[in-house]
Amino acid sequence: MKVKDIREMNDAELVQKIDDLKGELFNLRFRLITGQLENPMRIKEVRKTIARVKTILHERELNIG
Repeated sequence: MKVKDIREMNDAELVQKIDDLKGELFNLRFRLITGQLENPMRIKEVRKTIARVKTILHERELNIG
């Protein structure tokens, strides 16, 4: 997910996106352990996307406060 797309979302959507990504990360890790994961690089992508979303949320908190 691109930063441009993330910045267009509102705060509620970003919080929901983090929850969805954390669920996906859990599933990816579970599939990795069971040997069913086809693309292990997806774990890295999801972790970076979570970090991007959290960074945007934190930037918005600093601008408001």
